[in-house]
Amino acid sequence: MSSGTESDAGSDAASGSVSGSESVSGAASGAVEARLGAAVQAYQSAVDDFDRELARLMGVNETDLRCLEILFAVEEITPRELSRQLGLTTGSVTTMLDRLEKLAYLTRTPHPDDRRKTLIRVTPEATQRAFGLIGPFLEDAGRKVFDRYAPEQLELVIDYLTFSRDVQQQHVERLRKAPAAGPTRTGGRQVRGPRGGSAT
Repeated sequence: MSSGTESDAGSDAASGSVSGSESVSGAASGAVEARLGAAVQAYQSAVDDFDRELARLMGVNETDLRCLEILFAVEEITPRELSRQLGLTTGSVTTMLDRLEKLAYLTRTPHPDDRRKTLIRVTPEATQRAFGLIGPFLEDAGRKVFDRYAPEQLELVIDYLTFSRDVQQQHVERLRKAPAAGPTRTGGRQVRGPRGGSAT
């Protein structure tokens, strides 16, 4: 029959074992969190670098490039909706659209049902030029990703990216509501374009 002292010792040993397991588990979780954060940051930096080079080759600034990305995803859009999605003033959007129209990257036409509104459409020239530049990357990345990961793994990646985007978009809206430290941005610096457009 075990004595009280032996019982207490056994209890302490079991408690120590549980605490040790929890400590190891917490450390492993923290390590994974740190690695994930570093991987996401590195990926975002690579995306930023790619977008910066794409903007340079397209002859636009990075906000203009974001505008073109929006236009590629829709058939048409109004300046007001562009203003909302980009977080720019309507005046800044008008200036940006002037630049892109001069490069033959978009067209502006009156709305068929409301002549007070304007519809913005991306041009075939812009689509051809942009996808001519990013096409090799899309083809290479698509092939390598599907060779490396099973469909069920990619479903998890899709869920993670979708969830992360939704969280980040919430904080984009939060930052847009905060007062700016300086003058309202107008879309960034313009660089020389493929059609010889000069900086503005």
